[in-house]
Amino acid sequence: MWMGTQSVGECSSSTSLSSQQDVEDDGMIAVILSEEYAKVDGAVARRLSNLAPVPHVPRINSYIPNFSDASLDHQRLLQRLNVYGLYEVKVSGDGNCQFRALSDQIYKSPEYHKHVRKEIVQQLKDYRASYEGYVPMKYKRYYKKMAKSGEWGDHVTLQAAADKFVAKICLLTSFRDTCFIEIMPQCQTPKRELWLSFWSEVHYNSLYEIRDAPTQPTPRRKHWLF
Repeated sequence: MWMGTQSVGECSSSTSLSSQQDVEDDGMIAVILSEEYAKVDGAVARRLSNLAPVPHVPRINSYIPNFSDASLDHQRLLQRLNVYGLYEVKVSGDGNCQFRALSDQIYKSPEYHKHVRKEIVQQLKDYRASYEGYVPMKYKRYYKKMAKSGEWGDHVTLQAAADKFVAKICLLTSFRDTCFIEIMPQCQTPKRELWLSFWSEVHYNSLYEIRDAPTQPTPRRKHWLF
């Protein structure tokens, strides 16, 4: 890697400060956008009002399906989206997809995923007793891992997101026997609803009614995206 006239230490420090500034800038912009989009539209909820949600159990990622199973699951998810007249805003499959999808629902842009991740990790740190029982590893190691960009979110981070943003998070899934999962804040009445698609344990996207679908650039695709 070309380092110019800087030493490795100087470059690392500069990169760290730049990254921190990016997160702080995202946070400030996100607060403004959050106020603008705080009111829940509820259009997606009305379309799926006849679905009975499956109770949510927070858990970390443990199983990734093989290519064949993932392909079948993807077709099942597409069929469900068509049945309910829903549109996916596809976010990048770069390991940050859960946080990007949540960012798109909250701030109408996936680009504030760093801020969303930071807020969720802070929730994990501040309310350890609420989540530690679901994590089968040293808890500090878990939330430090989750603080890293590119680390896949799981159902524990989804619960932390529901609690942090006081939101009901609704997942339309690709699972054969579990079409709809609902994640409620543990201690508060939700003030908003966030709708995500969840494909085969490996990818999240943001959901809208087709008529409300925003225009989005096509993200780069990873090997498990079609």
